[in-house]
Amino acid sequence: MAKRFAWWKLLGLAGVLGGVATGAAITRQERERRSYSADEIRERLHRRHAEIEDPS
Repeated sequence: MAKRFAWWKLLGLAGVLGGVATGAAITRQERERRSYSADEIRERLHRRHAEIEDPS
């Protein structure tokens, strides 16, 4: 009976680890998708600065 219980524990642990790995992969992909180049950041900052200077 103890071996059967250990087998289910391992199966559950494998499922949890699979979920964690999937979450980490999705998070990494989302971070890469949201990353901006230096030129894009500079352009956005200039645009925001212009909006603050001239809020018409």
